[in-house]
Amino acid sequence: MYTTAHISKIINARLIQQGNAETINHLLLDSRRVIFPAESVFFALKTDRRDGHHFIQDVYNKGCRCFVVSKLPSIEELPGAAILHVDDTLEALQRLAAFHRSRFTIPVIGITGSNGKTIVKEWLNQLLESRFHIVRSPRSYNSQIGVPLSVWQMNEHHELGIFEAGVSLPGEMEKLQQMIVPDLGILTHIGEAHDEGFTDTREKIREKLKLFRNSSKLVINGNDAQISPLIEELRSEGLFSAETFIWGVSENANLRILETVTDNRISKITGLFEGRRMTVTVPFTDGASIENAISCWCMLLILGIPDEAIRDGFLTLSRVAMRLELKKGIHQCSIINDSYSADLGSLRIALEFLIQQQSSKKTVILSDIQQHGKNPLELYSRVAEELRERKINRLIGIGEEISAARAVFDGLPHLETAFYPDTETYKQAFRADDFRDETILLKGARSFRFEEIDQLLVQKVHQTVLDISLSALSHNLRQYQRLLKPGTRVMAMVKAFAYGSGSVEIAAQLQFDKVDYLTVAYADEGVELRKGGITLPIMVMNPEPATFDALLQYDLEPDIYSFQLMDQLEEYMKRQGVVGYPVHIELETGMNRLGFSVSDAPKLADRLAASSVFTVKAVFSHLVGSEDPQLDAFTRQQADRFREAVNHLHSRIPYSFLAHISNTAGVSRHPDLQMDMVRIGIGLYGIDPVHSCTLSLIPVGTLRSTIAQLKELNPGDTVSYGRRGVIEKKTTIATVRIGYADGYPRRLGNGNGKMWVNGQLAPTVGSICMDMTMIDVTGIPGVREGGEVIVFGKELSVEQVADWAGTIPYEILTGVSQRVKRIYYEE
Repeated sequence: MYTTAHISKIINARLIQQGNAETINHLLLDSRRVIFPAESVFFALKTDRRDGHHFIQDVYNKGCRCFVVSKLPSIEELPGAAILHVDDTLEALQRLAAFHRSRFTIPVIGITGSNGKTIVKEWLNQLLESRFHIVRSPRSYNSQIGVPLSVWQMNEHHELGIFEAGVSLPGEMEKLQQMIVPDLGILTHIGEAHDEGFTDTREKIREKLKLFRNSSKLVINGNDAQISPLIEELRSEGLFSAETFIWGVSENANLRILETVTDNRISKITGLFEGRRMTVTVPFTDGASIENAISCWCMLLILGIPDEAIRDGFLTLSRVAMRLELKKGIHQCSIINDSYSADLGSLRIALEFLIQQQSSKKTVILSDIQQHGKNPLELYSRVAEELRERKINRLIGIGEEISAARAVFDGLPHLETAFYPDTETYKQAFRADDFRDETILLKGARSFRFEEIDQLLVQKVHQTVLDISLSALSHNLRQYQRLLKPGTRVMAMVKAFAYGSGSVEIAAQLQFDKVDYLTVAYADEGVELRKGGITLPIMVMNPEPATFDALLQYDLEPDIYSFQLMDQLEEYMKRQGVVGYPVHIELETGMNRLGFSVSDAPKLADRLAASSVFTVKAVFSHLVGSEDPQLDAFTRQQADRFREAVNHLHSRIPYSFLAHISNTAGVSRHPDLQMDMVRIGIGLYGIDPVHSCTLSLIPVGTLRSTIAQLKELNPGDTVSYGRRGVIEKKTTIATVRIGYADGYPRRLGNGNGKMWVNGQLAPTVGSICMDMTMIDVTGIPGVREGGEVIVFGKELSVEQVADWAGTIPYEILTGVSQRVKRIYYEE
């Protein structure tokens, strides 16, 4: 526990105002995630797009009374708050974390590398949790901000720490090293990740090795010839003192790998250590998993874990769930599956994701929290407080320990509870009718097999699935935001079911990410968002008289594009006694689709200035070819026309309004057209219409299916309707569970399209059927019935599939059928 005065001294702050803050237990960096305000200190961090100082008042209003700032706020507006002034709030946060780390003498394992950090960390936790009370980085909290939050979790009950560190620029690792101070280390696989931040791979490896400069031992891959020379180079410079523990095929390796045999989805790895020959079996066959498992093996040997325990532990390794999944459930429920581990830190993260969802009722199904090292009543009292602060409506506890602590949950207001000794007992008591119109969080330790509960709750649909990464959506938004001038607002396009990705879920994430406006095509799309709990302003691009009631009832802002529509809407609003209703004005500058003519601007200005019914929120127009350099002259002409009309409106309308014309492509190609706001659409979903080198977008959606059946066909056999697929040589055909009813275009049949199977492209054969597609998988290793097929995603881009189909990515994305299950996840 820390006091305000103590923190002020640690971070070398000027205490501007003493305040009356209580003891500090929590670090708060995000104004949207205020859970225990009275026990939190808010660090006003500054990033490329956001300045935490702008949210101080919001955090204060939520009850926080301790602030670390680099710009002084208005003290009069923060009575009773402790104000700690520093030069750099991020540096202060890291200094506090480093001090906190210095209070503990438990062994700490540090992990860094290009790939595999989180996997190795989680596998070490699985392998060691029965022997130690472990504190570890939540998920992938390995950045300049994530590491302080990870280290802050350390307390007197822990016996081992496992923290990961990630860097993307020179100079970053030194700060992370001062917070983690690892006694032991693992350098995982060195790949191409973050190459762009360094002059070469050599500089990147040197930066990563700085984490271990004062460690006693470091596990490295001796098969990577570039690592050992750099270690010796750093050692000669006095910048490295750790003893290396090398694994590899060399006779000089500490753990010499003699043989790796893969068979039937398992791998047997045989090694030689201190003259002892030993074989471990892992339930994985891919090279990355084998390499990560060997790194873990080395650390277990360093820690002195007995050989038999090592062998038994590797047999039980499970894949690490790197994401929170949000799925459609029975009876209009949403299911958040985070059931690969249960500890207090990851529970908090999962609860934060739960409260982002907009449903009115929230249920948590929670197992015992194992290997916590605390008094159970103290632990579950803390869990009860977490649930109370987040206003959770129902808790279903599964496990003997949480059931024994049920009394600590009894006094919570509005919390319905039920407890079961184990998962099997709960499954026997399960009633589907108990769940309706709510969001359900599954949070359980691996041993409780919550995947069986997940199967009871998830809506049953066929095996074609569209995975949607909310983390990628947020990343893409930030990519565009960093190109914007200060003060430029963002209108996000979520029309057409958010480009096929799912409207409410996408809108909820964008709302959490604090965009300024949402846009839909039709009123019913806006109604769905409002029913889903979306409170952002929503513009409707195609309002119709039949939907005027819905506009008013659900506070939707219509786009007025003609005098006829204006007359109809004005007459309706007058009958309802409405004054000052928010509207958007669309101007026609060259698209020739919808909008007032620029020549009508004077008349339009007079009408709007005289109207008491409408308040103009924004005036906008559409660029015809912002992505095409050959149309730049016309783009400038459109912008000139638009500015001329906007000036007319400004001269007559006696209040301010926003003006915007730039779209996704315009943000990167025409920065001078940003004006008051920009509209971002396809770019949010990972597709850059201009293929700009300044943007690093991530595909949001991955469409995948499974193989229903494999067939061996001979020359002369035919495939699908009309016998259009003619087999010319012995061929293996896989029937995939996707067809044109799912949105896979018939144009992709007869070899025009391909799917990604086990790392290779497999062409279509014959006509695309309504529910099935046949592909040629001849010669592709490891293909099996039930195996996964990628239709588009990171491995096979939407742009490529669209090109094969002779269309544009928009059509492929929006064409994915509603019957395809959407699974939303956060990395």
